[in-house]
Amino acid sequence: MSRARGAAERSLGHQILLLALPALGVLAANPLYLLLDTAVVGRLGTAELAALAAGAAIQSTVTTQLTFLSYGTTARSSRFFGAGRREDAVAEGVQATWVALGVGTLLALIVGIFAQPLAQALAGDHATGARAAQWMHVSAFAVPMTLVIMAGNGWMRGVQNTKLPFYLTLCGLVPGAALLPVLVGRFGLVGSAVANVIGMGITATLFLVVLAREHRSYGGSWAPRWSVIKRQLILGRDLILRSLSFQVSLLTAAAVAGRIGVVALAAHQLMLQLWNFLTLVLDSLAIAAQTLTGSALGRAGAEEARDVGAQTLRYSLGFAVALSAVFAVFAAPIQGLFTSDPEVVDALRIPWFLLIGMILVGGAVFALDGVLLGAADAAFLRNLTLFSLLGVALPIILASGVFGWGLTGIWVGQLGQVLARLVGVVWRFRSMRWAAGGADGKNEE
Repeated sequence: MSRARGAAERSLGHQILLLALPALGVLAANPLYLLLDTAVVGRLGTAELAALAAGAAIQSTVTTQLTFLSYGTTARSSRFFGAGRREDAVAEGVQATWVALGVGTLLALIVGIFAQPLAQALAGDHATGARAAQWMHVSAFAVPMTLVIMAGNGWMRGVQNTKLPFYLTLCGLVPGAALLPVLVGRFGLVGSAVANVIGMGITATLFLVVLAREHRSYGGSWAPRWSVIKRQLILGRDLILRSLSFQVSLLTAAAVAGRIGVVALAAHQLMLQLWNFLTLVLDSLAIAAQTLTGSALGRAGAEEARDVGAQTLRYSLGFAVALSAVFAVFAAPIQGLFTSDPEVVDALRIPWFLLIGMILVGGAVFALDGVLLGAADAAFLRNLTLFSLLGVALPIILASGVFGWGLTGIWVGQLGQVLARLVGVVWRFRSMRWAAGGADGKNEE
């Protein structure tokens, strides 16, 4: 390898880490806040904790389906940024914010109006459903704020700024966390929702202030542009279907585990929470890949984008190997943090190795996912995810319930889904077809 080539790879690696580390902080912020929220509300009693679980599950389902406001906006904004059109990259954020406000307000109204029947259906108990509905009536105000934050993260990642979103997130998270025990102590469960709305409100307002300053400096229009919004929604449609596929897989796995028994369900929940945490680490590198890929393609640099993918893949695999080694060597202490039940530990014996395999495979999948998202190759990712769900994961998971394969069968299905995605993204990346299409903003006016 020449010195110039080596220096270029080191520079690219430095860029990836500078973008990935703050992105990891943003990704981890909300789960950490939810843990604190759970701990504080848990002191009120089991009934309040169950109501929080029901309400938060509904709100999370509503908002997580709209992550295209982050990922789709990044794909489009980064293309403009790479083409030297920062003002258009920022304008993409304006249009995404209009989508966030419109869709968020509609969803908030739906959640507010149907809070009681939705909570009742999930909780299965009238008293718990009533408490959850009270929480939802207040927390619904946070829905449009959450989507505004997603849009803000999207365009700022597109212009390769992941540090400021991290600081803005902390500016809302810290006051919200500080107010949480005070408000819960004064108002009970509803105080949890109030603290959430205050924290989200601060962060969303700050994102809007930054967007206003940037956009004003270019003298851009604030009017909604349907042609741009339409393209964002088309990209969003594919990403929503992809996200729903993941939700179906997880819900089916939980349902089958629950039918197997309490021990299997508890062990499954432990595995699932660990996997969710691990995906945060890997997804932070995917965000860096997405931003740099979109920027490279905006400069018509397909080879540069391929280099971004190759370098991110190396970094992500390195992280995955390190994480899998930790989970292999320290299996007992890690499991001991979550359970002391010997039956649950025994149920984890074989699935634990499947989780380690998922970490290794996930290192490659997440990195290349990021590249394809940066190229706005959402239709391919949608089709691949649907195939991995319908053709691989669901048949194995459902068969586990029928043939008594237990928790091992469920997680074989999850591993199979990740392997199917690996084959697909590797083939797509090597084909370079992703570099030819997507959200190319060069010809948009």
